Amino acid sequence: MLEDVSAVKRDAETRMKKSIEALKNELTKLRTGRASASILDHVTVDYYGSQMPISQVANISVTDARTLQVTPWERPMLNKIDKAIRESDLGLNPSSSSDSLRVPLPPLSEERRREMTKLVRQEGEGARVAIRNVRRDANNHLKDLQKKKLISEDEERRVQEEIQTLTNRYIDEVDAVVGAKESDLMEV
Repeated sequence: MLEDVSAVKRDAETRMKKSIEALKNELTKLRTGRASASILDHVTVDYYGSQMPISQVANISVTDARTLQVTPWERPMLNKIDKAIRESDLGLNPSSSSDSLRVPLPPLSEERRREMTKLVRQEGEGARVAIRNVRRDANNHLKDLQKKKLISEDEERRVQEEIQTLTNRYIDEVDAVVGAKESDLMEV
């Protein structure tokens, strides 16, 4: 009986943590004007017939605050990586040298910063919805346990309140992550 209730709470907390991690992972892909190798994480390149992330076919390093350097492990990949970066939705124009690409990050315009802020808010809302879905699933599981007479109504209500407290804590964490990213984006 207690194992079921504690398992429901543990599962809910684990899934809520994963929602926060997914949000943070998505937000690292949004460009803030500073160079970060993770900016190119979702850009793929054709590598002998299969699509591979650039990080698996080249070394990506940060040379200064606004420049990335991409050095492919195989020289013929240079042009393919260049093309993949240009065609991505990041708005980057790499320049090629003999064995690597320099990828300068242009400063963000005010309009682009506002668009990025809207994207951050959308990602945050997606994380909030995911957390609320976890709460709903946990509460449904508790109702099933109560219907099967494995827990009392009082126990169900008490655990639902604990799950609501957990939900509030993780939604506050989403708000903090989104707020930090927004202020980072609007920084000039």
